[in-house]
Parts: sequence; C-alpha cells; structure tokens
Amino acid sequence: MTDALQALQDRLQHHFSNPSLLGQALTHRSFSADHNERLEFLGDSVLSLAISSLLYERLSGLPEGDLSRIRANLVKQDTLHQLSVELRLPEVVRLGEGEVRSGGSKRPSILADALEAVIGAVYLDAGFLAAESLVHRLFNAVEINPQMQASAKDAKTELQEWLQGRKMKLPLYRVVGTMGMAHKQTFDVECEIIEINLIERGIGGSRRAGEQAAAAAMLQTLKSKGLA
Repeated sequence: MTDALQALQDRLQHHFSNPSLLGQALTHRSFSADHNERLEFLGDSVLSLAISSLLYERLSGLPEGDLSRIRANLVKQDTLHQLSVELRLPEVVRLGEGEVRSGGSKRPSILADALEAVIGAVYLDAGFLAAESLVHRLFNAVEINPQMQASAKDAKTELQEWLQGRKMKLPLYRVVGTMGMAHKQTFDVECEIIEINLIERGIGGSRRAGEQAAAAAMLQTLKSKGLA
C-alpha cells in the first residue's frame, strides 16, 4: 500500500484488514472494470442509516418528516463533496486518462460517490459500527440544527415525504442503463412505487442525478393524476 493510502487511513481513523477494498473504493469506472460503483451503492445505504441514527440522537424532538429533510441536506452531493476534499480524496482517487484530462479529480459527483464507496468499504471490512463511527466522525464538524428543515426540498426528499405521509414504502431506484464514454457517462435510472404500480425514469450525469431526475418525473406523474 502506498504512503498516500496509508495517510488516508490515518485521516479516516480506520486501517483496513483488507486493503484491496480501499483501493476499489477509490477506483472510478474510467480506470478499471473493478470499479467502485457497487461499493458506492452499499455505502449510500450505510451512510443514510448512520446519519439517521445521528439525527435520532441529536434531534429527539423532531418528527419523522423533518428528520428526513435534514438527512437529505446532510447526504446531498455538495456536503459529501466538501467532506471528500477535506479527506483529500482528489489526491488518491484513480481515474482513466480521459477523466483526468477533463478534470475528474475535482468533479463533485465523482468525489461524493468515492466517499460513499469508502464508507461501503469500511462496512465490508469491519461491520456497521465501524462504518457508523466513521460517518459520525466525518459529520462531527457539520452544522446540524432544526433550522435545516427549512431548506428547499429536492425531488427525492419530496417524493419520500409524500410516500411516508401515506404510509407507503420508499421508492425503489434502479440503474437500468448507462450511455457514453467512461469519462462522460449518463445514467438512466428507474423509480418505482410498488403500491400504486407506477414506474418513471430519469437521466443524469451521475447515479445520484439520475435518481433525482427519476423522482422529479414521478412527482410530475403523481401531480398529473391528481395524487400529489
């Protein structure tokens, strides 16, 4: 393992029993077929649960809907990008030549996804408590207060709150296709609400953006049907 990865583990305060997980977490699909997207998928869920537990402890007086909105503010791309920069992930993320030339090491979506992948890697390496501790350390300096609930909702949050208000399950998001070169891909994402048998799709420059587009399309369909 390189000195740079050793230093990253020091910053994470987690030293991997299986260092290959960290290497994979930092590998963009433009660099290798053994890339970080599956770890990112896993890390996204681990991050959401870890932040949920943090908010449950700190903001005990707030109802579910407000907690959901605050969580969305914390796990959004801008916040994850800033945390990844503080961890100096741009120095160690592995990108293909085309992505390097196009400034991929500074691209917020790539860095946010890499951070989620690192969280997923810690989960696989040492379990949920280790991953939860990492998330809580990362967000220790991030301001968390009830006023965050007044922030504008994104499409995924708005859709989630609509479903929760009707006691429905959360939507399912699936990447159903990718298009373009590895350094400039677009993601075709499907959003499904099982209880009412509705599926909509959206396209974005990252998985996260595709999910937002699919959620926005679903909200538009619900409104057109007079449901929202």
